[in-house]
Amino acid sequence: MIVDNLTEIKDRIAAAASRVNRSPADIKLVAVSKQVPAERIIKALDLGQYVFGENYVQEALEKIPYIKNRSKRKPVFHFIGTLQTNKAKKAVELFDVIETVDSIKLGLTLEKHCAVLNKPLDAFVQVNIGVEKQKTGIQPADCEKTIQGLQQCQFLNIVGLMTMPPYFADPEDARPYFKQLRQLSENMVAKRLLGQQKAVELSMGMSHDFEVAIEEGATIVRIGTAIFGKRSL
Repeated sequence: MIVDNLTEIKDRIAAAASRVNRSPADIKLVAVSKQVPAERIIKALDLGQYVFGENYVQEALEKIPYIKNRSKRKPVFHFIGTLQTNKAKKAVELFDVIETVDSIKLGLTLEKHCAVLNKPLDAFVQVNIGVEKQKTGIQPADCEKTIQGLQQCQFLNIVGLMTMPPYFADPEDARPYFKQLRQLSENMVAKRLLGQQKAVELSMGMSHDFEVAIEEGATIVRIGTAIFGKRSL
């Protein structure tokens, strides 16, 4: 099942990129593996899927070392869940990328732990693009202030923006939110707050709407259900 699903997703990524004259090579697939057993993640890794996303530090404490010890291939793990400052140290130890920096305080806490470990770490500022009360992330209006507050970091490298727009049955309804995040990133580039070293990353789009996100500039899509199937909670 996983091999067929990965093939289908990669074909759909390529088709969406082609529609807007983008290269599929410019879009990274993060396989969301929260609550997915380690053996199934190793299966995906053996099939050539190297990048995975986990939502919970506690779950990752067991899974990530196990997977790295069991597989000859080298996986990359993104943290994509809500991160509390008291879990920041473990997150820095375990993960290669943190996608959900939602405050200056959290970013500076991550920086402190990175400095102790002498570990550079790429990170995204999470933007609550739909300004939804139930979701974490900074308000779009606070993006500039947040990135400015993290400019002092020597180890934590803010490489882009991440978002989860409101859910719509019709993915087309999410398009304005993806467009808004892209425009916000362009504003940050114009102010020389992002994109000074390399192109800005945009992590947006999930199983039900990733094709629209790609058409609007996503460089990272986070897909779980369409790869691993529905999770049993």
